[in-house]
Amino acid sequence: MSGNDHEGSSAPPVAGDPGQELGSPPAPVDFALRILQRVGIPRERYDTYVRLETPAGALFVAFTPESVSGSALGGAGLTAERFEELHRARTGRSAIPTPKPFPGLVGALRTGRARSLPLDLAAVDPVDAAVLEAVRAVPHGQLRPLSWILREAGLPSPDALDGIAGSLARNPFTVLVPCHRVTYENGSPCDCGYLPATGDALRDAEGIDRAEVDQWSRSGSVFLGSDTTRIYCHPTCAHARRITPPHRVPFATARDARQAGYRACKSCRPLPV
Repeated sequence: MSGNDHEGSSAPPVAGDPGQELGSPPAPVDFALRILQRVGIPRERYDTYVRLETPAGALFVAFTPESVSGSALGGAGLTAERFEELHRARTGRSAIPTPKPFPGLVGALRTGRARSLPLDLAAVDPVDAAVLEAVRAVPHGQLRPLSWILREAGLPSPDALDGIAGSLARNPFTVLVPCHRVTYENGSPCDCGYLPATGDALRDAEGIDRAEVDQWSRSGSVFLGSDTTRIYCHPTCAHARRITPPHRVPFATARDARQAGYRACKSCRPLPV
């Protein structure tokens, strides 16, 4: 069985559920949760979870009373039962369906702004955790390259760049940690760990122009400068999007921009030369 974002709603019965008996109503979403509470199972031994809808499809989200402990898209045949199995293998705790979402979760998914949600990173490798926290800093509707994530994660060694893609692929907080906002150095979407079209669906929902992103990637325009302010930005930066076409100056590297007399945007903070 699985939860959803409407309190009091019910889920389809699963095999072995008493609600499947002929003529019997389906069991309520919180049936298992009530049993655990009634028999006094300690709360620290299990998390609860809901099933919500996103632009990329159904999303299972598990949480403790204090923080979100994991999420996964329901694509590729991921069922509620399989999500429960994977969650237990990763955290050591059971995941029990509930009709009541974690506070702020529904709004975070609706707006695409989930940075304020507390995440339980206890079971995450420290390097992966640093990368995921850096990804959370990418603003809604914007994109950042792997090198930017490397800097924000406090991993200055260029050798660590190759490992960031692996950290993104292992992201246990799908959608909530917006890995769809990360690109390769040429500006093309990275999308590690996503099924085909998932990243596009999430970017489309944030108003990121897919055609423009593809155009920048093909042309090698990693940065956009304004010939009026003499400032250069990442192309999806809110300030870059205000530059009118006649005043846009493309740059392939930060060095090119600096040599042309442009300074880095203080908002999107491109990597220095």
